[in-house]
Amino acid sequence: MNVKTPSKLEKILASGNLAVTSEVGPPRGSDPEAIIEKANIIKDYVDAINITDNQTSVTRMCSLAACIMLKQMGLEPVLQMVTRDRNRIALQSDILGAASFDINNMLCLSGDHQSFGDCAQGQNVHDLDSMQLIQTVRKMRDEGKFLGGDDIKRPPQMFVGAAANPFADPFEIRVPRLAKKIAAGVEFIQTDETGKGPRSP
Repeated sequence: MNVKTPSKLEKILASGNLAVTSEVGPPRGSDPEAIIEKANIIKDYVDAINITDNQTSVTRMCSLAACIMLKQMGLEPVLQMVTRDRNRIALQSDILGAASFDINNMLCLSGDHQSFGDCAQGQNVHDLDSMQLIQTVRKMRDEGKFLGGDDIKRPPQMFVGAAANPFADPFEIRVPRLAKKIAAGVEFIQTDETGKGPRSP
């Protein structure tokens, strides 16, 4: 079994087994019990738990903080990170923050447009797109380098994922977009087969 990170999720998939994941949306407040209660309900039924990143552009507790809570509970978090809200400096900084808590899974996303949420006047960042974020995490992990070229002390050990929604409009771009993510170095894909999941993977 050839694995590149300490990720339990990677080990399951590398062994040829199916992995079961579930998604937890952080609260619109700072009470940690909201995360703990949801995690306790599903922890015995899943291999990993995704924590959404201000889903539908609604302001919530940050994904990183919620992932740290799961890690401290002995669970396997999948950090979701969108490029909508962060430039390349903030993205790399948050990746290092997650790595400092040995969070080993990351889902790279563009993020829903801010007009869906509670801060429609907010400005998109999109300094990088989701494909470039995949490349960034792989560079940080595999080469131990920041985008600027400097060395990283204790590089992150992230199993790098992305999302694909085969039912999203426009349908004709879904396969080419997925191919771009694969070419960028993504290592696992989480799909939404209901058509009700992430609008903008």
